[in-house]
Amino acid sequence: MTTFNDGSPLISAAELRGALASARPPVLLDVRYQLVGAAPGGPTAAEEYRAGHLPGAHFVELDRDLAAPPGAPGRGGRHPLPDPEEFAAAMRGFGVSAGRPVVVYDGAASMAAARAWWLLRWAGHRDVRVLDGGFAAWRAAGLPVTAESPEPAAGDFKAVPGQLPTVDADGAAAWARDALLLDARSGERYRGETEPVDPRAGHVPGAVSAPTSENVGPDGRFRPATELADRFRALGAEERAVAVYCGSGVTAAHQILAMAAAGLDATLYPGSWSEWSSDPGRPVAVTDQPG
Repeated sequence: MTTFNDGSPLISAAELRGALASARPPVLLDVRYQLVGAAPGGPTAAEEYRAGHLPGAHFVELDRDLAAPPGAPGRGGRHPLPDPEEFAAAMRGFGVSAGRPVVVYDGAASMAAARAWWLLRWAGHRDVRVLDGGFAAWRAAGLPVTAESPEPAAGDFKAVPGQLPTVDADGAAAWARDALLLDARSGERYRGETEPVDPRAGHVPGAVSAPTSENVGPDGRFRPATELADRFRALGAEERAVAVYCGSGVTAAHQILAMAAAGLDATLYPGSWSEWSSDPGRPVAVTDQPG
């Protein structure tokens, strides 16, 4: 297995406070997002941002800035990868530049922030980290927040897509057969007991259940790297190449982030279950086992 060699993909609230006071502070991106299963009637992510965020942080709308519209030509699933040029333009508007570090965060568990981390790495930015524990960790540390939004910025980031690997549906099927394909959704969705949004319940035949919720503790912070390594080792990640899917390619990036923190790499299936289950020609498994 190959590994990431450019340091931890995570940054603590204390470390970020120091980085923001340095001569080369990072660009801050707030990627709060309501994933599947969020309680109805609560504040939207944009409303949460406007109520308080890290000073200088730009709000990133996942559906607008980190995904193409569903049904985009050549891109399957509910959150297809964005057009590289459009993605780069959005990032430039937030001040993202090739020579300046970036820190992304969401509310707590980094499920949405991981998508921004993965996309920036995929598009060629080499200095991106995720605030471990997100906004909740920042607040818990007693650090300042603001309701003031920064002015639009002018970065120079240019996308060079393909710097992290991806696989399509045919490749995912082969990965499940010949290597290790992890299903990052909840166990209930993997087993086909429930399916809140996609056309069919179940999982890709041969995929192994590995819910992303097990990557973090109750406070939303990632488990220690040694514990993550043990988790993925038990799943077979040290012996076989790994690909990951979820519902729509968002939380699968969280799995890849957790593996990176443990010193392992993995390939993303961007279309994920939303693409796979939409094709009636694709088989579906509904047991609690990989087969």
